[in-house]
Amino acid sequence: MKKLESSLKNMVLSLTGFSILAGGLLGWVNAATAEPIAQANANALSDAIAKVVPGFDNNPSEEAENVEVNGTTYKIYPATQGGKAIGAAVEASANGFGGALTVLVGFDTEGNIIDYSLLSHTETPGLGSKAADWFKKGAKGDITGKNPGEKTLSVTKDGGEIDAITASTITSRAFLQAVNNAYAAYMNKQVDSTSGASPQY
Repeated sequence: MKKLESSLKNMVLSLTGFSILAGGLLGWVNAATAEPIAQANANALSDAIAKVVPGFDNNPSEEAENVEVNGTTYKIYPATQGGKAIGAAVEASANGFGGALTVLVGFDTEGNIIDYSLLSHTETPGLGSKAADWFKKGAKGDITGKNPGEKTLSVTKDGGEIDAITASTITSRAFLQAVNNAYAAYMNKQVDSTSGASPQY
C-alpha cells in the first residue's frame, strides 16, 4: 500500500474529515443527552419549588409567569391550593464576588419569606456555597418569616439585621439583593439594581 504524501492538500483533507466526524459525533451526543438533561433540570426545579412553597396542589412550573421590572425579567411560579393562592416561588439573581448568584425564594401571599433554595453561584468555593444554608430557619443569618417590604434585607455591616456569612460579606450582600429583588418582582414594585432594595410605599 502506497504511503500518502505529506502535502498541504492531504493535511487539509484529513483535518476536514476529522472535523466533520468530530462535529457529527458531538451533535449526536448533544441530541442524545438534551432531553435527559432538560428533564433532570425540570425535576430539580419542581423539587426546589416544592421546598420553598410547600402545600400547593397545582403545577407551578407549568403556570410560570415572566415579570419584567426595570428591564430585568423574573420568573414567578404561582402556588395554589384548592384554586386559592398560597404564595409563589420567585427566581432572581444578583452579582456577587465571582459572578451571578441565583436564588429561588418562596413567599406567602403577604410577602413573608417561607424558604429559599440557592440554584447556582460562581462564588469562591467553600464560601459561596455556605449561602445554601446560612440564611435558613434557625441558622445564624435566618431570613425565614421576614418580609422585605416591611424592612429591606441587608447585612449588619450596612445597618441591617442579617448576619453576613463569615468572611463573605460580598456574597451575603448579593444573596440578600437577589432576595429583595425577588420580593420586589413578586409584589411588582421597582427594583433597585444597586442595593436590591424595593422602594417603600
